[in-house]
Amino acid sequence: MCLALPARVVELVGNDQAVIELGGIRKTISLALVDGIAPGDYVIVHVGYALTRLDPAQAEATLALMAASTTVAAAP
Repeated sequence: MCLALPARVVELVGNDQAVIELGGIRKTISLALVDGIAPGDYVIVHVGYALTRLDPAQAEATLALMAASTTVAAAP
């Protein structure tokens, strides 16, 4: 099974790379597969690569759904 997650780009760094943030965790990923990404954009990330840019409203809705499902799963 493959899993790709939406994440917000917080900083561009050299060599087609960016720092993303997801759930308070920051990670450096490759932007080699996408063009025109800027800080504040949301991207779909899979195995360290941004695959595509994502509409901010869609990204926030997906992240809210993921957070809600985590809360439900943690409830007794």
